[in-house]
Amino acid sequence: MTVHFASTPGGLTVTRVATDIGGTFTDLVCVSADGKVSTAKSHTTPHQFEQGVMDVIAAAGLSPAEFISFVHGTTIVINAITERKGAKTALITSEGFRDVLEIGRGNRPDYFNLEYQKPKPFVPRYLRREVPGRINYKGVETRPLDLSGLPAILEDFKAEGVEAIGVCLINSYANAAHEKAVVQRVKELWPEVAVVGSYQITREWREYERTSTTVLSAYVQPIAHRYLDDLTGRLEADGMRCTPYIMQSNCGIDTV
Repeated sequence: MTVHFASTPGGLTVTRVATDIGGTFTDLVCVSADGKVSTAKSHTTPHQFEQGVMDVIAAAGLSPAEFISFVHGTTIVINAITERKGAKTALITSEGFRDVLEIGRGNRPDYFNLEYQKPKPFVPRYLRREVPGRINYKGVETRPLDLSGLPAILEDFKAEGVEAIGVCLINSYANAAHEKAVVQRVKELWPEVAVVGSYQITREWREYERTSTTVLSAYVQPIAHRYLDDLTGRLEADGMRCTPYIMQSNCGIDTV
């Protein structure tokens, strides 16, 4: 495959760049217009990860204005989950399903260990609330959605300092109408809060898996948004004009 490099208005050497943040070092690999592959390394800056990226770009002798492609990999999301340092998260679910996260599955990693304890849910029970309404497994509404109690629920969440909300209603994989209505109403009543519906993340059956995936997405969303906004803001301030991409856990990339 032949890679064609365009020229920048200022006559700069255009470059394809990829950076990755590790626990100790932040690494960079770039391919210049003549096909030369170069690498650079700088210290990771845990309290301001984007600074480590800017440092490694400087260490490579590059300017963001030269980039025609920029791909970034980071462990900030998985670190927030494993260290339990994500946003304070709440859950809105269907009536009768408040304890899905607590119940989980009957399987356990150490089956014969009588002292095994399940990990604590990422959302404590007092931040898990229910709304009436039901859609069956065929996607047919059997009970209308009632959002009359939602304003009071959100006021409680505000008082508790909630930063993100996951919404996961029963059988929404078959029909997401109720769930979409809840997400939309939350955005109307509380525009500042991060809100994630399970229909946006994983439209698959099994309530525990879908609920936990939705909660984890909400749990890390504010942290990821702040970091990526700060990083892209600094790169653009230094002249970057290409669309930045972020590595996904499936080894693909997506726009920031």
